[in-house]
Amino acid sequence: MKAAHCPTLLVAAPASGQGKTLVTAALARRHRQAGRRVSVFKCGPDFLDPMVLERASGAPVYQLDLFMLGEEQCRAQLHKAASQSDLILIEGVMGLFDGDRSAADLAALFGLPVLAVLDASAMAQSFGALVHGLASYRRDVHVAAVLANRVGSARHAQMLEQSLIGNVQWLGHIPRDPAIALPERHLGLVQAEEIADLDARIDYAASLLPDNALWLPPSAPFPAPAPQSSENLLSGRRIAIARDAAFAFIYPANLDWLEQMGASLHFFSPLVDRLPDCDALWLPGGYPELHGDRLSANSALTADIRAHHQAGKPILAECGGMLACLDRLYDGQGQGFEMLGILSGEAHMQPRLAALGLQAVAFPKGILRGHTFHFSRLSTCVEPIAQATNPNGGAGEAIFRQGSLLASYVHFYFPSAPHAAAALFLDN
Repeated sequence: MKAAHCPTLLVAAPASGQGKTLVTAALARRHRQAGRRVSVFKCGPDFLDPMVLERASGAPVYQLDLFMLGEEQCRAQLHKAASQSDLILIEGVMGLFDGDRSAADLAALFGLPVLAVLDASAMAQSFGALVHGLASYRRDVHVAAVLANRVGSARHAQMLEQSLIGNVQWLGHIPRDPAIALPERHLGLVQAEEIADLDARIDYAASLLPDNALWLPPSAPFPAPAPQSSENLLSGRRIAIARDAAFAFIYPANLDWLEQMGASLHFFSPLVDRLPDCDALWLPGGYPELHGDRLSANSALTADIRAHHQAGKPILAECGGMLACLDRLYDGQGQGFEMLGILSGEAHMQPRLAALGLQAVAFPKGILRGHTFHFSRLSTCVEPIAQATNPNGGAGEAIFRQGSLLASYVHFYFPSAPHAAAALFLDN
C-alpha cells in the first residue's frame, strides 16, 4: 500500500480555554462550504469536543492519542484519512506542550504543521512573545501559522500582527463575540445535541474567519501502516449499547472495533426504552446525574437489566454507566435517585474535579488503556479486583466486579488490547 498525501494542520494553543475547538469547527465548516472533504481528529481522550467537531465536519471524529492508540494505530488513522480527504484538521489537547505524549509529540512524530490559536483579548505586543515562544520551544515542532481569537477591534488585530517576529504566518483574527461562544458544564462543553442553535453558531464562526485563514499547508505524506491481522473474537454476539443524552461518551473507534470483531450492535435509550435482546450490555459514560429522575422512573428497564445481571450475562459499565449501576446516585444539589442496584454503594456529585488522567488496566488477556475524568465520589463495600495505573504518575482507578458486572470510572479504548476488550463482552 502506498503512502497517502493530504494537507494537515494541528490546531493547538498555549493553554486550554483559548478557543481551539471553536476555531477547528469553524475551519472545518468553512472548508466544507468550499467543497473540500475534511477529516477531523481530536488529540487526546475527549468525548465532548468531538461531538461539536463532528457536527461541523459532517463525519465521525476519531482520537489520535499516542498513549491509548500507540504510534501504529495513529499512523493507520492518518493514512486512512489522507487517502479520502482534501484536508485533515487535528484539534490539540490542553496546551501544545502539556502532558507526557503531548500534542507537540504527535506533531513531531508525524511532521504535522501547527496552527496556533491564542486568546488575544487581554494582550497586545505580548502576543508576539507568546507566539515566538511556541515556535522556538522545540526544534522538532513546526509552528507554521497563528490565528488570534477574541480580538477587540481592527486596531487591536493590527497590533497583534505587528508584534510577530520570525516566520510564523499570520492568518488573521476572529473578533470577540458572545454569539459564537460554546456553552459549558462540569465536564467541559455541553453535548452537541443539547445546543439547539449549534449549527448556526458554527456557521457564524465560519463566516467570521478571514479568507487567509483558509490557507493550506503543503500536502504531508502518511506512509501506509503495517498490515494488521484481525480475529472475529465476538462473532455472533449481540451487544446492547446505551446511547442517549445520559450515556453518550463513546469512541467511534470502539464501535468500529466491536463490529470488526463480529459483534452486532443494538442501541437503546435508558431514558425511555426497554433492554434489547442481547448477549452483553455496555453502559458507557455520560451524565446520569442530570437525568436521575427519568432513569429511576424507567422501572421496566431496571427489571430488564437486573434480570440480565442475574442470568450471568456480561455488563460493562464505565464511569457514568457505573454510577447508574449503584444503589443510589446523588446529584450536585444533594437529591438522591434510586439506580439499578446491581453494584452495592452510592455516589455523590462533587463541585470540584475528583479525577483526571490516562489509565492502564492489566487484565489476564492484556493491558487495556483508556482515561478517567469525573466529578463524583464513589462509596462501595465491593473490593476491587484490579487497580489501574496512570502513566504520568497520578492516581489509578479501582476496577470492580459484582457477578457478571465489571464497573470502573475508566473509559476504555477497546483496540488498545483486543483480547482483553473482547473478554469484557464474553461469558465468564
